Amino acid sequence: MPPSPLEEDIFPSTPGKIKIERTHHHTMNRSFHRCFTSTTTMFLWALLLIALTASYLSIQSFVDSGTRFLHHPIPRDHVIIGGPHWEKKIRASAQVHRVHGLSVLVTGAAGFVGSHVALALKKRGDGVVGLDNFNDYYDPSLKHARRALLDGHNIFVVEGDINNERILVKLFEVVPFTHVMHLAAQAGVRYAIENPHSYVHSNIAGLVKLLEQCKSADPQPAVVWASSSSVYGLNDKAPFSESDRTDRPASLYAATKKAGEAITHSYNHIYGLSITGLRFFTVYGPWGRPDMAYFSFTQNIRKGKRITIYRGKNGVDLARDFTYIDDIVKGCVAALDTSGKSTGSGGKKKGAAPYRIFNLGNTQPVTVPTMVSILEKYLKKKAKKHVVTMLGNGDVPFTHANISLARRELGYNPTTDLPTGLRKFVKWYESYYVEDHRKPVKY
Repeated sequence: MPPSPLEEDIFPSTPGKIKIERTHHHTMNRSFHRCFTSTTTMFLWALLLIALTASYLSIQSFVDSGTRFLHHPIPRDHVIIGGPHWEKKIRASAQVHRVHGLSVLVTGAAGFVGSHVALALKKRGDGVVGLDNFNDYYDPSLKHARRALLDGHNIFVVEGDINNERILVKLFEVVPFTHVMHLAAQAGVRYAIENPHSYVHSNIAGLVKLLEQCKSADPQPAVVWASSSSVYGLNDKAPFSESDRTDRPASLYAATKKAGEAITHSYNHIYGLSITGLRFFTVYGPWGRPDMAYFSFTQNIRKGKRITIYRGKNGVDLARDFTYIDDIVKGCVAALDTSGKSTGSGGKKKGAAPYRIFNLGNTQPVTVPTMVSILEKYLKKKAKKHVVTMLGNGDVPFTHANISLARRELGYNPTTDLPTGLRKFVKWYESYYVEDHRKPVKY
């Protein structure tokens, strides 16, 4: 893509290179001599040099602060917001097409869960606007492919960060959202060891920035957001219930999600925001995240590469409460539908508002070796396994959800077992990565 005129003005094509012809050498010397013999001129040159240096440092500081936590800085043309055309696209995307429909801002809309939830809402006639920063925690091309899928269903995804107050203010100026589905977050347990700041930036600072906008909105939207089963941490009581201890996180990721639950409670209490937190249990399925074990195992088994399987320190296989994406989406939509109303206006609370937390799991934990065996069956290929003892990297030995509260309050009822869900995932994977991924796939 050719650079814009603005880029050409700021960044010359050959910075720092100035060609001076030898034949003009003496003439140039005389010119510089006349220029600098004047004390006034020297003073002006010094001022100019200082101003240019200060400007550079200011710009560099701005760039550093904006990209410090993102691996994939957002291109200039995508951070331009506002204007009649932009606002028209936002309003069209937020248009409700059913009686008593919702108008929902979905953050993390180009992510795994976010894209699925956005599609489900749009298909039933709700208005949906997406927001995503498209960072490269994993391959951004998958996120852009999800955005193309949403675009095909008339869902506009704004490219921007939830920490960008200007974008949030503008979105709420254009659309009086009834609900916010907050799914933007820095995911992954092990990556927190490598890049801890990204978790604080997205999962805590970003959450606060969004809640600040929601509490100041008039009317205030109801907020549903993604917590995590990771908050149960070192809890060894099974199955995990919402009333169990969550004060012993095993990872920084879990700690930021636990902090999110405390933060959202304070905004509910002080400002009257209706808030529902959803503790997801190991979500998997088509259009999933490549950093998840089932996804990376599929990639490596197909390529004949070795996969690493972790075991507990006591030799017991790790187990996860794998939950299929369609079941998670139903839980998310039910949480939106039953969220109740926020009671504040313009940052002032007028009464008590709902505050809820639910487990969304499958209630059928499966060991990791069993999951690998299922993948081997569908891929028709044996895995090259390397079994090692689990490191102290934030992982926990098992997860198991008690979903009785979600069943009772949300009507949540997961129906997809792991063999069925992995069969659908493998079918999607082979279509997307092996065949032409532009063709629709029926799972």
